[in-house]
Amino acid sequence: MKLSVVIPAHNEAGSIAATVTTITDRLEQEAFDHEILCVDDASTDETADEIKRLAAEDQRVRLVASPYPHGFGLAVRAGLDEFKGDYVAVMMADLSDDPDDLVAYVRLLEAGYDCAFGSRFMAGGHTVDYPLPKLLVNRVVNLGIRVLFGHGYNDTTNAFKAYRREVIESVQPLISHHFNLTVELPLKAVVRGSSYAIVPISWRNRRTGESKLRLQEMGSRYAYMVLMVFLEHHLSRGDYRRPGRGPLEPRRWRAGAPGARAPGPRD
Repeated sequence: MKLSVVIPAHNEAGSIAATVTTITDRLEQEAFDHEILCVDDASTDETADEIKRLAAEDQRVRLVASPYPHGFGLAVRAGLDEFKGDYVAVMMADLSDDPDDLVAYVRLLEAGYDCAFGSRFMAGGHTVDYPLPKLLVNRVVNLGIRVLFGHGYNDTTNAFKAYRREVIESVQPLISHHFNLTVELPLKAVVRGSSYAIVPISWRNRRTGESKLRLQEMGSRYAYMVLMVFLEHHLSRGDYRRPGRGPLEPRRWRAGAPGARAPGPRD
């Protein structure tokens, strides 16, 4: 099985090389067949040049110039248009996500789950230098999502997740242009019948550059997307479900240690 890693990058010249190197080094330790898709999201610094240099040194690294207007969600979608793997993960370009957690995700997909989700706020998860205003907004937004969907998962808004290829096909069309894609992707996957598991993960605030997420992102764009998927879940007849899937009622939110190989729904 091949893993694709999509890394959207807007003005990340100071961190993209270290991000790619740490990911590839860890995946090589596990002997995972992989590719790294670095999506240049209309950068005005040397981000594209850095990616070109990395690609020249390692053929598994690819530069994808986003054909869309600037926007985090559009950059991720550009990567999802191009990936070639059986699995795909979305990771940030700022070294905030831990490659060890990516390995844990792959283990869950290998165990048979359709989606691998992480939580920074469950037992075993942790954050380093999370700005307090963003943390407070994050907790409120995720609580609202938990109440609406009744799933118990407390970190839906985190972008770092992994999926089987067929899940990405099942959630089309994706419509988010910005960071609201971080809720559109997992919520659509769950509502449309994909199985999933959750492991604790870690997160560290960026050391270079500046965050692209603004607090206003957690407002109307997120609310619109959450409401849209909520209405789909409660009003549709489920005609979009993948062949062989049963009713939408079963929710497979399972917590476990990183790397755990609990039996999956395909076993």
